[in-house]
Amino acid sequence: MSMEEGAGLDIRHLQYFLEVARLRSFTKAAQSMFITQPTISKTIKSLEDELGVTLFDRIGKRIELTDAGKVIELQAQAIVKSFQSLSSELSDLMNLKKGHIRIGLPPMVGSSFFPSVIGEFHKAYPDVTIQLFEDGAKKVERDVGAGVLDIGVIVLPASEDMFETFLFVEEKLNLLVHPTHALAECKEVPLSALAEEAFVLFREDFTLHDRIIAECVRAGFQPRVVYESSQWDLISEMVAANLGIALLPEAICRDLDSERLRILPLVDPVIPWHLGMIWQKDRYLSFAAREWISFTQELLRTEYGSK
Repeated sequence: MSMEEGAGLDIRHLQYFLEVARLRSFTKAAQSMFITQPTISKTIKSLEDELGVTLFDRIGKRIELTDAGKVIELQAQAIVKSFQSLSSELSDLMNLKKGHIRIGLPPMVGSSFFPSVIGEFHKAYPDVTIQLFEDGAKKVERDVGAGVLDIGVIVLPASEDMFETFLFVEEKLNLLVHPTHALAECKEVPLSALAEEAFVLFREDFTLHDRIIAECVRAGFQPRVVYESSQWDLISEMVAANLGIALLPEAICRDLDSERLRILPLVDPVIPWHLGMIWQKDRYLSFAAREWISFTQELLRTEYGSK
């Protein structure tokens, strides 16, 4: 394809195409880009005419990329990424020290670690706005990978190919039981001792959901889950009401009422809880996002004694 033939291409056409390729749906892509479905269908058709290839196979209600579509997808990703970097660098030059950062936080991390950090950052950079999105760590990781969020906080490990990471908390999970529970007076409890217990667990979009179940299976049993929640305080209240046991990070346990709950070290195995900040590798980060990363690294290192 010569430059002249491609002159009709528009960066938005490529963005629409990439969204259809990502979501495998014209309808979902139209909703995601806030445009009508006929607009996106027409754009893809004109892109196909322009390039002289078919980009999507329409198999019933499903659509799949053709071989040509896959080649174009890789090229389009590189072009759109370059364009976004150019736009971001220009806006940095024009709005030095201003900006907007989108940060994803799992709910229990937000309340424990970040209010003071955000307060300090706001004092240093009053013109930078921060938008927080509370979601389970799995979704936060997906959204940082898709470029929907600039920065995320997740339970590590994360994909080393995709993300830069900064570890700032290295803790482990504790066992929570009711004061009248048979294990309440133990010095420590092996995971295998919980085989018959009723578990109160995080929802499945939380990393700890899968991790706890995997460790139980490795210890020789499938945990009996009686309730799932996205709120750690609700989980601890259910244990305080003697409805089950729970495994929660040390950071959360420090704030709990030891009169109403017993907090015990979990051993064999110790289940680690490592928190880290992640951002995309090889993606242009705005001035504001870069400042947030270096600022919080410094603050969290000091506050939590992280490496």
